[in-house]
Amino acid sequence: MNWPEVRAQFPVFDERAYLNAGTFGPLRRSALDAMSTLREWEGVSGRGGRAYFEEMLARRDRVRALLAAQIRVPADRVSLTESTTQGVHVVLSGLALGPEDEVATTDAEHFGLTGPLLAAGVKLRIARVNGLPAEQIFDAVRSQVSARTRLIAISAVSWLDGTVFPWRELRAATGVPVLVDGAQSAGALDVDASEADYYTVSAQKWLCGPDATGALAIREPEALPPRLVSYPSQATYDIAAGTWEPKPGAARFDPVFTPAASLAGLEAALVDLPAGRFERARDLTEQCRERLVAAGHDVVTQPGQATLVTFRARGGGDAAELAASLYERGVIMRELPGTGTLRASVGWWNDESDLERLLEGLESAG
Repeated sequence: MNWPEVRAQFPVFDERAYLNAGTFGPLRRSALDAMSTLREWEGVSGRGGRAYFEEMLARRDRVRALLAAQIRVPADRVSLTESTTQGVHVVLSGLALGPEDEVATTDAEHFGLTGPLLAAGVKLRIARVNGLPAEQIFDAVRSQVSARTRLIAISAVSWLDGTVFPWRELRAATGVPVLVDGAQSAGALDVDASEADYYTVSAQKWLCGPDATGALAIREPEALPPRLVSYPSQATYDIAAGTWEPKPGAARFDPVFTPAASLAGLEAALVDLPAGRFERARDLTEQCRERLVAAGHDVVTQPGQATLVTFRARGGGDAAELAASLYERGVIMRELPGTGTLRASVGWWNDESDLERLLEGLESAG
């Protein structure tokens, strides 16, 4: 694979070292061109006409299949969403859990997962895993599962430090359905979500899609009642009779019509992905971690995890100020509020020059 040519598809690297895919992935020129071309057409021709809507619907099917391939599930098990959080809401509304129902989760989850759980009013059993060695996380979560546990809600990869969570092992050991927050996994790692009951995808992160795009994979769509219903959810309806029939498969859970231009950009982002991308991302991640350690920074992320590297800069200092200083030096990454840490997101589009700019930026800022 010619990685310099692949990297050249992302215009951000013309000027900057971009290490922020845990928030937003870099946008490829093909995605930018697809969005701008369709927007220009819409502006001149108008957003209407049979051909326009038929193409939008056909693209939804193509994008659904492309997203399904990214996590190795059948396309009819995938719903198109705007975010992982929206997917969580779809699941929780269908399960209709109440105050007497227990959900096992962890203290290392993003509010995008925990927030909907809190709003659902369920009884949370929270495993204290933040900072634990990866090999101890299974036992910590397993200890929170009881006979009243209706769901395990857990990340595939911790947004805090890239730790890979054992959701598959927990599902096998307990028999309890698992809702997986895949925001930091899909597109970053080679994901097989086929054993998950519910798996959410954030397409604007490691899949390098436009804002507010994502997916929800549901292993048994017909077993989950659709309660957040929108126009794309229905196969037929009769207003006068007060009846409707949901679409087959997970399409019945589609909560929105994704904007046509966003669909075009996402489709462009998901085609022609390079072979060997996951191996390259892992190699660069380990290089990043090792170089930060060698430079004397306090690396929180353990070896052999995912593609996030979290650390405290040598000599301390305010993490938010350091992130701002790095930004001015052309290095885009983020601090994790309230933790005193910085987080580098390392993808297959990066190269050693990005790591060098990060280290040089830290040296200059310190």
